[in-house]
Amino acid sequence: MDAYSSPKSGADGSTGQFLSPGDWLSDIDAPLMGEIATAAADIALIIEDGIVRDVAVREESLLSEGFNEAWLNKPWQDTVTSDSRSKIDDLLSETPGPQRWRQVNHPSQTALDVPIRYTALKLGRSNRIIALGRDLRSVSTLQQRLVEAHQELERDYVQMRDMEGRYRLLFDVISEPVIVADMHDQTIEEANPALGDLLGLAEKDLHGSPLQTVFDGKAAKALDAYLGRVLSKGTEQLDDIMLSTGRSATLAGSVFRQGRETRLILRLLSVDGEKTTQGKSSNIASYVDDLPDAVVISDSDQRILAVNAAFSDLTQTSGETETKGARLQDYLGRSGTDLNVLFSTLRKHGVVRNFATITRSRFGAEEPAEVSAVSVNSEAGDVYAFSIRNVARRLNEDVRLDEKLPSSASQFIELVGRVPLKDIVSESTALIERLCIEAALDISNNNRASAAEMLGLSRQGLYLKLKRVGLDERGKK
Repeated sequence: MDAYSSPKSGADGSTGQFLSPGDWLSDIDAPLMGEIATAAADIALIIEDGIVRDVAVREESLLSEGFNEAWLNKPWQDTVTSDSRSKIDDLLSETPGPQRWRQVNHPSQTALDVPIRYTALKLGRSNRIIALGRDLRSVSTLQQRLVEAHQELERDYVQMRDMEGRYRLLFDVISEPVIVADMHDQTIEEANPALGDLLGLAEKDLHGSPLQTVFDGKAAKALDAYLGRVLSKGTEQLDDIMLSTGRSATLAGSVFRQGRETRLILRLLSVDGEKTTQGKSSNIASYVDDLPDAVVISDSDQRILAVNAAFSDLTQTSGETETKGARLQDYLGRSGTDLNVLFSTLRKHGVVRNFATITRSRFGAEEPAEVSAVSVNSEAGDVYAFSIRNVARRLNEDVRLDEKLPSSASQFIELVGRVPLKDIVSESTALIERLCIEAALDISNNNRASAAEMLGLSRQGLYLKLKRVGLDERGKK
């Protein structure tokens, strides 16, 4: 009986193999068989009792990687990396017929591990097998490029999502009534809450309605002429157009392209001669005063201009009269350095989030706090608004540095002045190293060879780092 098992038939009765190999291939001699094996694979191995007896390499670039006669009379397992040895055992199993393809990694003499996809076939009744291998380096390169492209798309998606979030927040909180309309059919695509408040309509009622809904019917001709001027000039202002509520408004319009369509932005600068920002600002001020988080506003000299009731409760002061004009550092920050870092970041970036510091009452009692702040340009100069949240019940006194480290390297500046430089460097280096290794392992689905290639490390170097950062127990591939 032949060493090969009978081929299994497919659903249509076909076997996928030669029907009569004995009739047509019986006269093939050993040299021709060797040529066929070499032509069919990038590398071919003759294995006897697990020992490499002969090597044939068609892909010349593999020769420089050590795929040559140096393998002769060595165990096949000794030519692969440690994580591939179990796959060699499978390929050397006694199961008759061709084995399924398995990817193994060979250590390289010039670069990272070389991935080879092998299948093995027994040679007649002997204990010899022939292993046919295909070079997967080009596939690995394509996979890496695919991963990089995917990561780039993910970064673009996150960036677009953040931009959309900022736009939506700005659109909702801006005090001027704003309309975004389709210039072609003059329908409202978006309207902010300020417009709904002005007209006494809900946003959902405005969405999709004709632009004329906002204005008095008698102003239709004036509106059409105005929109024509906006379209031709790009921007245009119109005074004294009647709204549907019977009030007179001043419009500022501009057009922009989105894809192949033209959009219109209309802002109501004033209503009945009064700026639309005034009434809203007073409402916001009343809301801020009722916030449970402390809010304080200062000038560029770190002098307090205004506070809300929660700030007075936090600092145990009698109210704005006592704190107005006082130095902010009397109530906020471990030292002057804290505020210098905070103000420096605000001047550079315009916003700070979750800055860890302390608050101080007028009696000297200190509490841990998180501060978010924003810089605002006004006619009187730069103004800084701070939102302060007491986190005494949330934080432990012995919080480690690595638990306080920011998740973004761009935020490390916030630690300057509060933590010694050597601690920042040592702890942040370990944290960044761990995050990078975890990211590489996640991207490669815990394939350590691929992860090492992504990080530009040798496999041995990656193993050492895995052990050092406590990730050596993660799943292996």
